[in-house]
Amino acid sequence: MTGRVNPERRLEDQGINGLGNVYYNLMEPALVEAALKRGEGTLGKGGAFLCSTGKHTGRSPKDKFVVRTPSVEDSIWWENNTPMAPDAFDVLYADMLEHMKGGDYYVQDLFGGADPEHRLDVRMVTELAWHGLFIRTMLRRPDREELDEFEPEFTVINCPTFKADPAKHGCRSETVIALNFEKKLILIGGTEYAGENKKSVFSLLNYILPGKGVMAMHCSANHAIGNPVDTAVFFGLSGTGKTTLSADPSRTLIGDDEHGWSDKGTFNFEGGCYAKTINLSAEAEPEIYATTSKFGTVIENMVFDKETLELDFDDDSLTANMRAAYPLHYISNASDSALGGHPKNIIMLTCDAFGVLPPIARLTPAQAMYHFLSGFTSKVAGTERGVTEPEPTFSTCFGAPFMPRRPEAYGNLLRDKIAAHGATCWLVNTGWTGGAHGTGSRMPIRATRALLTAALDGTLADVEFRKDANFGFDVPVHVPGVADLLLNPRRTWDNPESYDRQAAKLVSMFAENFAQYEAYIDDDVKAVAIG
Repeated sequence: MTGRVNPERRLEDQGINGLGNVYYNLMEPALVEAALKRGEGTLGKGGAFLCSTGKHTGRSPKDKFVVRTPSVEDSIWWENNTPMAPDAFDVLYADMLEHMKGGDYYVQDLFGGADPEHRLDVRMVTELAWHGLFIRTMLRRPDREELDEFEPEFTVINCPTFKADPAKHGCRSETVIALNFEKKLILIGGTEYAGENKKSVFSLLNYILPGKGVMAMHCSANHAIGNPVDTAVFFGLSGTGKTTLSADPSRTLIGDDEHGWSDKGTFNFEGGCYAKTINLSAEAEPEIYATTSKFGTVIENMVFDKETLELDFDDDSLTANMRAAYPLHYISNASDSALGGHPKNIIMLTCDAFGVLPPIARLTPAQAMYHFLSGFTSKVAGTERGVTEPEPTFSTCFGAPFMPRRPEAYGNLLRDKIAAHGATCWLVNTGWTGGAHGTGSRMPIRATRALLTAALDGTLADVEFRKDANFGFDVPVHVPGVADLLLNPRRTWDNPESYDRQAAKLVSMFAENFAQYEAYIDDDVKAVAIG
């Protein structure tokens, strides 16, 4: 049982020998069958695959390393990327290969990127059959004929049963994610969390593409139906609403998480979506909900009834980071090509646990770069290990854990592309209103959708704006279908003076965080810096 593969590019041709059975490019039915036979999970309603990722129910960013080789020495943001010595990586690789001997492995040859000019040909080698199903869902799937000539540029090996040795391998714990750009290898060990697979490829593209003048973005994207020129991108960390807000039935979905912006336009990196399912409902998100009972969808860390196989979308006893991974074509309005035009609107999503930011604000290009570099949001429970309550944080470029290069490399690219193509930029708060987390309430999703619709269809261009006293950006005073009270966060608080104190606290946090970029930014961005 195996699929097609370039006969000159088998694992043994890469120096990976002594394995048991190696299954190349199995399709979804065979991968599901293999995973069930191996006891890796349960077949759910409609043929969804239900599984648990063990103790790792989120990413392990502190266990991620970049090998410090001469070719990347001067271009990696080392303050944000922990270095690993080349000799330690070599020992890690040798020990992992020794551990793998005799075991069965699943190989998927896939594309990272819908644009053939900029895609990355990636070989994924997974110990778990369901990891093969997951990454086949999440990346772009070659035609069967393309596999005959497939030449892997990078290889990712994921072996959860391998436990790293910090003293021997130069890492922090038994969990390790090690990127070696020179040897074109990524090694993942000691974790079953499937998100590490897709984020490792995202990190690769985040390094490679900016060197070609292509902006790599942690964002979702959509465009007007029948009009790719009217493209919108939604920056934001997990939990801010990228997947939910981009899956607008009145627009065509390009993708939900990771995209590039080239001289030709926008393109999705992926072939699937990885949606959080906590509190998901058929009423609020019918299409995403429907994917949870479709064949081949991977359901991670959800509680379900052992008899009926009914999923419990409200039970977060395993993790709040419960997820569904499904192919993009399971969403009826998804783009066949996963390509769009140059963004006409850029939305920066933030989940403000302080309850200070308005639900929407219009940004100048300089303000857009300021907020892009700041990347303010709140870590949402479950996205990372140990996070159980929302925590205010600054994650530059709305994705610092996946950014190998310095922030200004991405910020300057974004600034130049905004200037070249005249995009309008918006900051949208999907967090709290009427008070901070614990006192206020979550921003109503209907209001957020109404404001985004008004921004994308041009309605907001004609409304009255006020200048925000704390951040200096423009905030609409009245928008049809949205309560005026909601547009002025100070008025939503029972005690306006408490709001002022909270706002001053947040402003000081912005200023303190942004000081690290002062030496790298232009005067126009410095001029809009707050605090």
